[in-house]
Amino acid sequence: MNITSTPKAPAAIGPYSQAISANGFLFTSGQIAIIPETGEIDGTTIESQAERCCRNLGALLAENGLGFESVVKTVCFLADMGDFAAFNAVYAKYFTGKPARSCVAVKTLPKNVLCEIELIAEL
Repeated sequence: MNITSTPKAPAAIGPYSQAISANGFLFTSGQIAIIPETGEIDGTTIESQAERCCRNLGALLAENGLGFESVVKTVCFLADMGDFAAFNAVYAKYFTGKPARSCVAVKTLPKNVLCEIELIAEL
């Protein structure tokens, strides 16, 4: 197993790694709308927060020499399923290969953000 650690994505805010590669796959931790350089939440809308989640995931992919086309599975968490369409509009710009996906509404996300995304990519 190899641990991914990059300042281009938010540092872990708990006892976990940004991502782990093992057995030909990259597994990311859930990414929320944290600006890596400041630790602040990026925006107050589902669109701005989804953009930041995707950019953070892009940084983890890039650190491993990958792009979004390598993603095989995502798991998406929304604070409000009413944001589903707006979230999808942003998501679709990044995940053009249409990986398998789960998307669920949850009661609360870390730092009260509106969404969180994690992924699995083929190395």
